[in-house]
Amino acid sequence: MSEVLSQQEIDQLLNNMKSGEQTDVSIQKEILPFDFRLPNRISKNQLRTIRNIHENFAESLSAFLLSKLQTIVNISVISVDQIYYSEYVLSVSNPACLFTFEIQNTDIKGILEFSTDFALTLVDRLLGGNGTGSKQTKNITAIEQKVLTVVVEKIMSDLKKNWMIIDVLEFAIDRFEPDIDFAQITSQSESVLLISFEVLVANQPFLMNICFATYAFDTILSKLSSQNLSTIRPVKYDGTTALDIISSHLTETYLPVIVDFGQATITVDELVNLQKGDIIKLDTRVGDEHEVRIQNKTVFMGRPGMVNKHMAVKITRKAE
Repeated sequence: MSEVLSQQEIDQLLNNMKSGEQTDVSIQKEILPFDFRLPNRISKNQLRTIRNIHENFAESLSAFLLSKLQTIVNISVISVDQIYYSEYVLSVSNPACLFTFEIQNTDIKGILEFSTDFALTLVDRLLGGNGTGSKQTKNITAIEQKVLTVVVEKIMSDLKKNWMIIDVLEFAIDRFEPDIDFAQITSQSESVLLISFEVLVANQPFLMNICFATYAFDTILSKLSSQNLSTIRPVKYDGTTALDIISSHLTETYLPVIVDFGQATITVDELVNLQKGDIIKLDTRVGDEHEVRIQNKTVFMGRPGMVNKHMAVKITRKAE
């Protein structure tokens, strides 16, 4: 029955109010089944936060694969679900391309799954191919595993970086498994968190999954509940301002500094016959100022000298 009262029910209520009688017009709600074997450990708000985390992860991984594969790569989150581990096991193909991993100093384990077509395409492109190669079998060899490790290690690094808004978590690769039956991260009756991604490589779709065992997720879930993603920042930056963070990053940024002491023109014969101790006469004098360039832009003028028996340049003024 609809939650909205019909016109007949409204008229009946109004008539009874006028006559002083009471009528019970109940609104029946749809009954939803509850499975006591699979309680929802993760709330909708927490799932939304987890989805946002992995959408950011997908963007960073897309940029990495774009540079490595030299083709257009687009990764998007398809779904974030809680299912039985037995259901996930049934969905995995055989042979498979699975990398088990763990979050260090916790009991949390997980599986990174590449579809075999995606794994072979990655290997082909990383080795200089165009991704259209074919194999008689879809078994992942030991050499192909080593090639894929480059991408898997980057995924672990990006997961750590994007989960840092919740806590500092160290994601570490455990081993490669071609058979889901040997990648046992939890019991068949336990629930798991499954994040599915669609990977478009040169407009060719592939599937990638990340599966977390949720039985040890309680400590992380408590932090997901108490924090707001819109205002959250990495825990290592607690108590600092955005200006402090940017300033600290700038102070640690490396810039190439080049000092131009002058120029000289010599013949090829003189260049070939140069020996240790030979002197090349430059077009500048000893007391002249020299350009100090940063990122190929002249910023300062300076004079050469010695500091603690090391060659140095003393900044004399800003360049005009």
